[in-house]
Amino acid sequence: MYILISNDDGIDAPGIRKLAEKLEEDHEIFIIAPTDEKSASSHSLTLKRPLSVSRRSKNYFAVDGTPADCVNLGVHSILKKKPDLVLSGINHGANLGEDIFYSGTVSAAMEGLLIGVPSIAVSFEMRNSSDFTPAAEFASRLVAYVEKAGVMKDTVLNVNVPDEIIERERIYKITKQGRRIYSDAVEEGTDTSGKKYYTIGTKEIAFEEDIDSDFFAVNNGYISITPLHLDLTNYSSIMGLKDWRL
Repeated sequence: MYILISNDDGIDAPGIRKLAEKLEEDHEIFIIAPTDEKSASSHSLTLKRPLSVSRRSKNYFAVDGTPADCVNLGVHSILKKKPDLVLSGINHGANLGEDIFYSGTVSAAMEGLLIGVPSIAVSFEMRNSSDFTPAAEFASRLVAYVEKAGVMKDTVLNVNVPDEIIERERIYKITKQGRRIYSDAVEEGTDTSGKKYYTIGTKEIAFEEDIDSDFFAVNNGYISITPLHLDLTNYSSIMGLKDWRL
């Protein structure tokens, strides 16, 4: 396959390097990734300034933009032909539940889908291990299957790999997006001059116990595969809204 690989941790991140190392054994790969870390950049595109691209090697390109920029430029300008697959990752940390709305890694895959390329996002929990090998090996296995079977239309596969995969007959679960339980998610502090400051995302956040969710799967040693799509319409609310008289 002809594969475009991107991420939000930057082109020099160990996760993307391990993924490329594994996939280039069987596929033609191109890495087009941000020059530095763009975590939590969501689906932002750079519209106010020109983007620069530096070629690191034959098939490696660094872009001074966001993950979505990288995929957009890759498909429309840098690559000579449309890729068969966009693969985003391996992200340094899981992208579970509402993380998908903030994640640059998931958004790079979503950008691929918007452009019409089948796309997969791969993240590694990375709580107790920094060895990306199991995640890269499963990604390679998944790509081989997708090469034969394809990905369902209008679908991004959001894959999350736990630190420790528990060996069993099937090591993965097909899951739904879980839900976090937010409580005191912002931390307030005071600097040396007495001025208040606020920090987002420093505290652990609980999640709802749902055996079908991505959270439950990863926390129980399964690889989670969640099918995502771009349509955010709440169809169950449509009929109720039609009764409104504004």
